Amino acid sequence: MTDDDRWLDPWLPTLAQHAAGRPLLELGCGDGRDSRTLSRAGFEVQAIDRSATWLMAARWRVRGWRWWNRRGVHFHRRDLRDAWPPGPFGAVLASLSLHYFDWPMTETLVRRIAASLAPGGLLLCRLNSTADHHFGANGHPRLDDGHFYLVDGQPKRFFDRAAVERLFDERRWQRLALEEQVIDRYRQPKVAWMLAARPIAGT
Repeated sequence: MTDDDRWLDPWLPTLAQHAAGRPLLELGCGDGRDSRTLSRAGFEVQAIDRSATWLMAARWRVRGWRWWNRRGVHFHRRDLRDAWPPGPFGAVLASLSLHYFDWPMTETLVRRIAASLAPGGLLLCRLNSTADHHFGANGHPRLDDGHFYLVDGQPKRFFDRAAVERLFDERRWQRLALEEQVIDRYRQPKVAWMLAARPIAGT
């Protein structure tokens, strides 16, 4: 693994504009790579992960930036299907964290994200692509009629463009950006969809 995955950097001004001083919610913070970037940029972050090991690593990763950002990052150990810290949030970050669930639960999580955002709030999301062949997009037992597989004992969903557009229906979400990207964070290239979107008021 490397620290070359700087995908958030170009989005920091947009995040600041949409957050408007409100805290951010990070779903599935992992080892705190993005948490540190957000902390360095001065955001207050409520970060969730279900792994105690990852949360310990995340705390160490952002620890050195407490002097820089007094508001800081607040970590919570919980499953994404459990209750989240109360909003509303200026932005929600969900990087490679929404792919572990069946389709109805994935839709439920997306509805919860929309409900957690303040008016004008922004979602930044990355989702496994069906082109992500190094990390399980083919050759594994299928769990449903979509691209949902059991990969090394763990369920993983992979998305094509149609699935992303279905999940973030344009009647309910204004999609500001949607593109397939290659992530150079791991030993092999990983392919993912990067989405920026905001819920449409009243839907």
